[in-house]
Amino acid sequence: MTDIGQLEPVEVGVFGGSGLYALLDGAETVTVDTPYGPPSGPLQIGQIDGRRVAFLPRHGPGHELPPHRINYRANVWALHQLGVTRLLGPCASGSLQPDVKPGHFVVCDQLIDRTYGREQTFFDGPGAVHVSLAEPYCPQLRQVAVAAGRDQGITMHDGGTVVVIQGPRFSTRAESVWYRDLGWQVINMTQYPEAALARELGICYASIALITDYDVGVEGMDGVEPVTQAEVFAFFERNADQVREVLGRAIRTLPAERTCACADAVDGAVPPPPA
Repeated sequence: MTDIGQLEPVEVGVFGGSGLYALLDGAETVTVDTPYGPPSGPLQIGQIDGRRVAFLPRHGPGHELPPHRINYRANVWALHQLGVTRLLGPCASGSLQPDVKPGHFVVCDQLIDRTYGREQTFFDGPGAVHVSLAEPYCPQLRQVAVAAGRDQGITMHDGGTVVVIQGPRFSTRAESVWYRDLGWQVINMTQYPEAALARELGICYASIALITDYDVGVEGMDGVEPVTQAEVFAFFERNADQVREVLGRAIRTLPAERTCACADAVDGAVPPPPA
């Protein structure tokens, strides 16, 4: 294992989603451990325009981990150990609304948690620490991501609610219609607890959802066939370069100073080491 203390601090972290397993040219590969066990795989550490960046495919370098088996706490803690204060989480997602089309990007501002059984907090006691997740995504980082895509002519939806389902199965048609009728825009399997864990550590977090398909219950989309895993992966891989371009521009244009309240979310509370 690499001694984290011997590494130069890293400012920005990126979690790779389905189909995005590499980001940085000439990166150093670093294997680390955390108090919560190993992360999804080795971290790639490199630079984008002088900014040190750490990249970690959340599903593992060969997509070994289904969404419900990802060690989210270890992944977020590994980046925290490196000094990361800004975290981007691109992810393959489905659309729940006709106007959110495959190929569009959605920079979500809200989430609905429909997962269960996932380790979702660093504050397991002793004592109780309650962190607000009223605004689960960093407003400053969100706007940087939206601008980065629009500057490249990409259709970026500024805001939207993502419903996070447990997986690994896709939704039934009835579930999809329910989510659609509630007015939510995006469906995904990994956005929670990533956002909550980042907030507990005072890390700015933003999602960049690449829409790969219409979910089966989308109104006005008669004949939509159930999506397959192979189709999602293939769509994301065809658009991976565009995702990298958005990430690169977002990282290059990040203001040096954080103007959000993310860093103060826990009011100085520090997660205790695991027993």
